[in-house]
Amino acid sequence: MKASKGRILYTEDDLDCRDMVVFTLEQSGYEVTCVTSGVEALSLAKSDHFNLFLVDNWLPGLTGPELTRYIREFNQTTPILFYSGAAREADKQAALAAGAQGYLIKPIGIDRLVEEVERLIRDQKKPQTDSPCPRSAR
Repeated sequence: MKASKGRILYTEDDLDCRDMVVFTLEQSGYEVTCVTSGVEALSLAKSDHFNLFLVDNWLPGLTGPELTRYIREFNQTTPILFYSGAAREADKQAALAAGAQGYLIKPIGIDRLVEEVERLIRDQKKPQTDSPCPRSAR
């Protein structure tokens, strides 16, 4: 069995959307854990390790931006990507202001979703440096 490319916590209350996204991400090599509410997602985010949080904007219990703010209180590094039907610019700005790294509006090509997931996980794994190492003078 192939090793997982990463673990994703996906918070989505729409069954059809959830099934399609989970199938696609699993076929792309990711391990996906699904929950249907922001409260469930927050509990799992506190107790388990994930490489990416995939979040809907409209959720029972907590909104996507509320969930993001709570996650950022204890986890500042794991990327958060919104995948939502909330298409207003204000929705996107609220998510980004709360601490998300990306915002995709449904419906979007599933390939685009996978590309963004891969980019965010890859970027998160890169070593973080504040400045390039100085070269020694010769």
